[in-house]
Amino acid sequence: MNRSILRAFACSALIGIAAISGVQAQPVPSAAALPDFTGIVEKNAPAVVHVEARYTGGTSRKNQAAGDQATPGQGIPDDPQADLFRRFFGMPLPMMPSPQDQKHTSLGSGFIISSDGYILTNNHVVDHADKVIVRLQDHRTLTAKVVGTDPTYDIALLKVDAGGSLPTVSIGDSRGLKPGQWVLAIGSPFGFDYTVTQGIVSAVGRNLGERDQAYTSFIQTDVPINRGNSGGPLFNLQGQVVGINSQIYSNTGDYLGVSFSIPIDVAMNAVQQLKTKGYVSRGMLGVTVQPVSDDMVKAFKLDNGAGAAVVDITPASGAAKAGIQVGDIILSYNGQALQQSADLPPLVGMTKPGSKVPVEILRNGRKQTLEVTITETSRDQNAVSKSGAAPSAHGGAAALGLTVQPLDNDTRKQLGLNPGQGVVISDISGPVAAQAGLQAGDVILMVNQQKIASVAEFQAATKDVKAGSTVLLLVRRGEQSQFIGLTVPDGK
Repeated sequence: MNRSILRAFACSALIGIAAISGVQAQPVPSAAALPDFTGIVEKNAPAVVHVEARYTGGTSRKNQAAGDQATPGQGIPDDPQADLFRRFFGMPLPMMPSPQDQKHTSLGSGFIISSDGYILTNNHVVDHADKVIVRLQDHRTLTAKVVGTDPTYDIALLKVDAGGSLPTVSIGDSRGLKPGQWVLAIGSPFGFDYTVTQGIVSAVGRNLGERDQAYTSFIQTDVPINRGNSGGPLFNLQGQVVGINSQIYSNTGDYLGVSFSIPIDVAMNAVQQLKTKGYVSRGMLGVTVQPVSDDMVKAFKLDNGAGAAVVDITPASGAAKAGIQVGDIILSYNGQALQQSADLPPLVGMTKPGSKVPVEILRNGRKQTLEVTITETSRDQNAVSKSGAAPSAHGGAAALGLTVQPLDNDTRKQLGLNPGQGVVISDISGPVAAQAGLQAGDVILMVNQQKIASVAEFQAATKDVKAGSTVLLLVRRGEQSQFIGLTVPDGK
């Protein structure tokens, strides 16, 4: 049976438990031996919010892959051919027939981290939303601004203006979590606000692989989380937030006892950067690694398969300058031993660019430590800056509903373009570009008769785009070029 990691959603199920003959019953713990969560809930529930994301027009490919077009009350059938990692996207309303005219709503959870209205949730809860609504426990409904998002960490920072001081959660330290500790979640599964579930930490530092959030070492728990819990807080017994509920592991779409939360330390690091820079920077070592296979253990005469085997080096990177070579096995990074290759990206990602870090390697049977200067990874193409996220309501390139990336020289040659000419559309993320007929793979040569040679030039040329603006693009598709006008709705 094919298994899947899914963004926190599942369909309700009842599981019967039958007694097994001949098995001796275990003593039931006394009530005094079990924790009482009522104080934690009473103190923190007012700071937990219900998040409603509203959409108009076609969703991104990422969200379509989530199966978010099912109607309420329907289970999402498991597709054996679907991606291993599927995006949770709340509880959508029934779809309108036309992809361009359809409107739908997705629900999730979040929590207030500062009294002036900053709210933390998952990026996939609000990704590409036209409007985000937040509902508080006192039934106030507020429009939230998307301050910034980071798809790689799956973090979104929202801001509401409540006209006064708001209740907040206490932020804990996820680095001190240990398997077996009690934790609980508060959220809105299936739209049932302020639902409380509890369990224990099953594992820490759980890596889900390169296909989904390779830079995150998750907290694994058995806390039941379902559709609508995503973005909500995970508390320890001290009433402190230690994680953001994000995903479940399932082969059916149902909750099966394994849930994953983003460590709050990772999330708050992202929050600080989103507030100050509008984006999240991550460290880059400059290597491509793979697990140490059994064959490598035999060939290199290793004791075990711990570590990360280097299979490629990025030219001019910190790793290249420090002398790391293909075939080296990285045993530890900044003093932390690597049990598997997936341990490396989260450690590197959390390293501040410019830092000098000791990296222990094994080469030709001998251990040595190299000092590597960590550089910065390129920014996520679909990350949203402080200027806003909603295509129909905010300025900049996001208002056009498209994402671009650099155009490689081989593609330029195939299209008959000169070096340094044009950027390519990598994603259609909103109705403005979609309704104009633009497609992923189209090449943008000019913006308002200004030649475009890089992503930075495209961003600069579109930074003043706002509601009511019309932008003229020179677009190349195949062997033909055409001017296409995009008008951003004024929202009136």
